[in-house]
Order: sequence, then structure tokens, then C-alpha cells
Amino acid sequence: MRLLLVEDDKLLADGLQRALRAEGYTVDHIDRGDLVMPALETGGFELVLLDLGLPGLDGMAALRTLRQQDKQIPVIIISARDALDDRISGLDSGADDYLVKPFSAIELIARIRARLRRREAPGSEVLNVGELEIDPERFTVTRSGEPVSLSRREMSVLLQLVRHRGRVLTRDQLEQGLYGWNEDVESNALEVHIHHLRKKLGSHLIRTVRGVGYSLSGDA
Repeated sequence: MRLLLVEDDKLLADGLQRALRAEGYTVDHIDRGDLVMPALETGGFELVLLDLGLPGLDGMAALRTLRQQDKQIPVIIISARDALDDRISGLDSGADDYLVKPFSAIELIARIRARLRRREAPGSEVLNVGELEIDPERFTVTRSGEPVSLSRREMSVLLQLVRHRGRVLTRDQLEQGLYGWNEDVESNALEVHIHHLRKKLGSHLIRTVRGVGYSLSGDA
């Protein structure tokens, strides 16, 4: 899961990025409200964590712009503005949740999980693909009932392919869900993850579409 963190407090932003990445999230960080829409236009984000007191454009104005452009991405406001009117205004402007600073990273992560669960169709918490059972919430995979250990990035590739069954995902689309803007990516990194998935889950699972990208096999 790729998150966009919009926070101008560098110390807080650094701490949140470490906590979120430790939980398996890919996080990109910006520190200005006027960069929110350009960032979202690059695609690939599942949720926005949005401060309100931002340079360039206030977070509330950025949120209204986002919703006016019919962006349905979930937004959790993280702000020191704790007045009831501020919280009501944030939710009425289109935020999905509002968390007042200071807060525990554990609580924030729980709220992110809850919000992302609501995006899934009812009953789809556990995904079944052939002999595989995938639980994104618990970050577990079983093959014919036997547990399979996957790295965070292997799991991310698998989930992207499963959630887009019937489509071919390009290299760029898959890498967007794996790496933040400032992370160095080796040229063959994606191929290594695909190789490991085939080795652990079956060589037939992922189909290479030469010159385009990858998709789940029609038999999966």
C-alpha cells in the first residue's frame, strides 16, 4: 500500500515515515499543500495523511480542491487543530477521519488499516486465488493450506496483481506501489520479486507479457 504523507514538521514526518514503513507501507512525503494535487496526479496512492497548517496552500483548501476534482482517495487529517468546529469542518470538507496531534503512531496505523478495509468489497478481506489464500490484513499467504513466507515487497506485487486480475500491469505501475520517490531502485529489482513469487507460489502463477508487463495467469 502506497501512502502520501503531507506534513511540514520534518521531525514528525520522519518519525511517521519510519513507523509506517516498518508496518509494510510505501510512503512518499511532501511538505506543502500546493503539492498535493500534482503528487496525486502521478497515481498509485491508496490514502492521504494530511496536515492542515501547511505552507503554499492550507490543508483544508487542498482537501476541498481534491474532492472538487472528484478524487475518491481516502484522506485522514492529522492536525493540532483540536476545536470541535475544526474537526467538523474537516469531515464536512471530505476527510474520512480526523486525528488530533499529538497522537500515537499505533493509533494512526490502526485507523489507516480500518479506512483501507472499508475500500474493499464486503467479504473480500481474504482473497482466494487458485490454491492460494491471501489475507492482506494479517499479511499472510497460504498455499494449499501451508503458510508461505513473503517479503513486504513480494506481498505488494502479489496484491497488485490479484486486485487487478484480468489486466496487464506495466513495470512502472508495479514499481509505483513498491518504492517511494526517493528510494534507489535497481534495474532488475521487480524481476527478482517476480522470480521469488514464482518460486514460492508456483511458476504458472504470473504471466509475462513481453514488452508490456505482468498479469496473473488465466489459470490462477
